[in-house]
Amino acid sequence: MSERRARTAAKNAGRSGWRRALPPSQPRRGQDPVPDEPPPPPAEIDSVVQAALYRDGVRVSSPATLADTYRELREQPSGMAWIGLARPTEAELLSLAGEFGLHPLAVEDAMEAHQRPKLERYGDTLFVVLRAARYLDAQEEVEFGELHVFVGPDFLITVRHGAAPDLSAVRRRMEGTPELLKLGPEAVLYAVLDAVVDDYVPVVTGVQNDIDEIETEVFRGDPAVSRRIYELSREVVEFQRATRPLVGMLHGLMAGFAKYGTDEELQRYLRDVADHVTHTSERVDGFRQALTDILTVNATLVTQQQNAEMRALAEAGFEQNEEIKKISSWAAILFAPTLVGTIYGMNFDHMPELHWMLGYPFAIVLMAVVCTGLYLVFKRRDWL
Repeated sequence: MSERRARTAAKNAGRSGWRRALPPSQPRRGQDPVPDEPPPPPAEIDSVVQAALYRDGVRVSSPATLADTYRELREQPSGMAWIGLARPTEAELLSLAGEFGLHPLAVEDAMEAHQRPKLERYGDTLFVVLRAARYLDAQEEVEFGELHVFVGPDFLITVRHGAAPDLSAVRRRMEGTPELLKLGPEAVLYAVLDAVVDDYVPVVTGVQNDIDEIETEVFRGDPAVSRRIYELSREVVEFQRATRPLVGMLHGLMAGFAKYGTDEELQRYLRDVADHVTHTSERVDGFRQALTDILTVNATLVTQQQNAEMRALAEAGFEQNEEIKKISSWAAILFAPTLVGTIYGMNFDHMPELHWMLGYPFAIVLMAVVCTGLYLVFKRRDWL
């Protein structure tokens, strides 16, 4: 017990400046509450998914509350606490910060969520932000979650915002391999990273299938394909933001192997995860380029289709205009004899042609000449 408190006091010696961010009544690890103030209420446990203590890679207890976890960890200085939370309350995070000496900036990030993937070191504590993803077959879309991980000398805390990843499977896997679990919190961090990266595989497969379907729809002329391209492009961009920073993060971890004395076997595992992340990141970059090309092809096909429709409309208009010209030409030709016949049909007594012997043949010849003249004019102008 005294050894545990000594380790805690040494670990918190350099953090007196930021502890003012904690509530004044919050008891610090290894200290009793201030006598003049009432003890703080216990943290809510609704968001504590599971807490467990391990020694030499074997679970030794499963505390029901954060307070029990603190107490049992103090009693077992050589143990390791693995605490899993889902959307924790502010009181729980402040309690964890006071107990394990978490940096207030990291705690603030864990409270607000919506962070980009990153890896930061605060003294002997690592703070890791991961973007998990899973593919929903029914909706044919990608759902993203957020995971914050605090890694210390004797503890690992996961704060999950979203349904992914399934950390219970990670815990079962680690408990099934005690030789790996006994390597400490860094080994658990590797398992969490590996689970997040493995969950990217079905997402990559699902997105690839969506792209294949979109290519088929583009050349089939589906009018709704443009919207689907934009929606998938947005998901790919989000996926790219989740995977690309992981490459640098894992290389940063590998760069500190020698400095922090990382176990050689664990180094091999982390390198394997880094290889998978690099491969996934390259695939996602390829998806974005493919969608850009598909969008360009779709725009070209849409333009061609619009041009074809405009050409068809122009041709239809031209044909309609030709028909109108023909109808107008024949109407003008037939109007001439109608006009002559109408004039001579008035039957006035003093019309000179009414009693003219050649009046009728003259009228017929006049009609024929006018009609023939109009016909020749329209024919020369290609109206007939």
